[in-house]
Amino acid sequence: MTSRPIVLVFLLLVLIITSQFEWKQQISEAEANPTVSQRKRQILDREEAVKEKIILSQEKNIRQLHELVQSLQRQLLHCRGSSSNITTTHSLGSSPTEDANDFEKHEILED
Repeated sequence: MTSRPIVLVFLLLVLIITSQFEWKQQISEAEANPTVSQRKRQILDREEAVKEKIILSQEKNIRQLHELVQSLQRQLLHCRGSSSNITTTHSLGSSPTEDANDFEKHEILED
């Protein structure tokens, strides 16, 4: 379960690092030709918008994973509580072997 958030964080880091390299390269190219730099700036703006959407999507996925983890933790606590109630019931009443013997006696009587 923890591998998915780790992968998302890793992808985010790769995205940040690669964008830094692209940014430095584009600055040097922009100084060479103004019309080309304007087109590239438009392309960069589009890329940044896409990257922003990806980041927002990843944040949403992380929030959903966090909610899922919390839900599973609640279910686990509920199961542990149910398990302790069953154990308490068995210890207060008859033992599991006595219950099995009663069940076998009931089956014999039905035959």
